Amino acid sequence: MQSNRQSLIQVLRRSRSMSNKWAILLWIGLLELCFQSSALGMGLRSFVALPVEKGGTVLRGVVSHDNETNINQLTANLAYGIDHKKTLLFGVPYRLSSGDGKQLGDFSLLYRQIVSQADQPKGTRRIGLLGGAVIPTDSSRDGAFQAGAVATWFRDKNEWDIDALYQRGTGDRRDSARYDLSWQHRLIPAVYPEWGIQSEVYGVVELGGRWQKGASVVHQFTLGLQWTQGRWVLEGGVIQDLNGPDATGFLLSVRFH
Repeated sequence: MQSNRQSLIQVLRRSRSMSNKWAILLWIGLLELCFQSSALGMGLRSFVALPVEKGGTVLRGVVSHDNETNINQLTANLAYGIDHKKTLLFGVPYRLSSGDGKQLGDFSLLYRQIVSQADQPKGTRRIGLLGGAVIPTDSSRDGAFQAGAVATWFRDKNEWDIDALYQRGTGDRRDSARYDLSWQHRLIPAVYPEWGIQSEVYGVVELGGRWQKGASVVHQFTLGLQWTQGRWVLEGGVIQDLNGPDATGFLLSVRFH
């Protein structure tokens, strides 16, 4: 794990000029927090209410492409478990495509508190509340306060995640909101073996919406696959607008638990 982390850090250091040193430093800081965690389940674009063990982390890197804007973006996400009911969620996007404007996006901080939990032999049901802020990484942009909720139902081969999040902008920043409905179904293996650790393949179907004040909600459909092996997850999907710009996007993600 140490050699993999050093290799990733070296790649990031070579990837951008010194003008982007803050983006590189943030990414290195997130990579340095790559330790251990639990629950592998989550959607491609949705939040999840499954636990992260005390002191554990989930590190995720997402590369996405939007055909309408022709923008490639790299997003670093980190979940840190305070205890089995309290989790901190961090996120920061970085635009890989050249063009006008700042490449480093704003820093997102969310606190997730599980308020309802019902565990069963083959699954669990959990509900959590979300609250936090969007912190600008550039003085020319304004921040936002954010609040929402997330629910997860996991049983046997299936997991359902539902979330809603509202961001109240400050200054000139517009209010925004999102929702996600995610279903993950285990395709392989059909039955777990009695012994040994086996890789798994999940199909993912999602319906989501993104909104900004002054515009209509853009509903989106996502179809993807997830492959898990041990503590690693490789996943990807296609995102299609159902209304509005009618754009198609793609994402590829790697997670370490």
